[in-house]
Amino acid sequence: NMNFLLGIWWSLPLVLVWATPLVTSSWWYMGAVGSSRVMCDNVPGLVSRQRQLCRRHPEAMLSIGRGVAAWTAECQHQFRRHRWDCNALERGQRLLGRVLLRSSRESAFVHAISSAGVVFAITRACSQGELKSCSCDPEKKGAAKDSKGHFDWGGCSDNIDYGIKFARAFVDAKERKGKDARALMNLHNNRAGRKAVKRFLKQECKCHGVSGSCTLRTCWLAMADFRKTGDYLWKKYNGAIQVVMNQDGTGFTVANKKFKKPTKNDLVYFESSPDYCIRDRDVGSLGTAGRVCNQTSRGMDSCEVMCCGRGYDTSRVSRMTKCECKFHWCCAVRCQDCLEVVDIHTCKAPKSAGWISRT
Repeated sequence: NMNFLLGIWWSLPLVLVWATPLVTSSWWYMGAVGSSRVMCDNVPGLVSRQRQLCRRHPEAMLSIGRGVAAWTAECQHQFRRHRWDCNALERGQRLLGRVLLRSSRESAFVHAISSAGVVFAITRACSQGELKSCSCDPEKKGAAKDSKGHFDWGGCSDNIDYGIKFARAFVDAKERKGKDARALMNLHNNRAGRKAVKRFLKQECKCHGVSGSCTLRTCWLAMADFRKTGDYLWKKYNGAIQVVMNQDGTGFTVANKKFKKPTKNDLVYFESSPDYCIRDRDVGSLGTAGRVCNQTSRGMDSCEVMCCGRGYDTSRVSRMTKCECKFHWCCAVRCQDCLEVVDIHTCKAPKSAGWISRT
């Protein structure tokens, strides 16, 4: 369910579901209509190259829709303890789009994780035989050798190169029409996200032989769980590098000479993030009023940090939990239901809790 992300869903029988650029280079508009030509011609925000890809590969758009669901869930997981928690909407407001209009490190992360989500989804669809234009990696055939000895390529290796190629063509198409600083920033972070998925491609093998001995091995390449990509990009978010355009406008240089030059794997951003403490449409902030905080934590989810010094309310609630669990041979764990009373801490609202808008 992506209602919280996209704001506009059609409840018509779905012929196709996909995400398309709506704000800058990002793609949060989902729809469902008839034939691929009608469908692709009526989605707002697509540039000509994206319409061509949509018409040529309509079945791939459904996979992109799945990719949106994957990266949205991962974004919310990674930011679950932060003031900005990657929630896109509240009461129909397209707040995620506001975040992406800024050149902040949150925008850098969203571009990277969303680009990664498309790579992951397209590559998975190739392996599962859902796309006419691709299948398993055609290069992984015949005999090969690794540190453990000889093996034969078999099974279905994930065709990550096709996933990257398709994601680059579709996601980057709108950015390539612009030559400004923001387009270069988005292209850089899109590429970092694609590279992150390939980073966790792993070789899996099955042994053949007497009693399962590994005298013969069949191996294939498989993507790791998307959480690994999310965790990696989260580290890159925390170490994102603030940059400025160089004098000839062709690339970046670090804003602070004390920091290292960004590599192709790093995330880059131009402007500092707002504090996200209060509800502000212009920056895409829901504020932290009502957010649950951790009274004993000293991190970003602490009541002091999460509530921005405004204080918090405490309510005592009862809930059922599993307790007195015992292992029974073989092979079950049986628990009792226990009533637990806990204190829940939520951030106070500012004195003026309405929306702030500078426009």
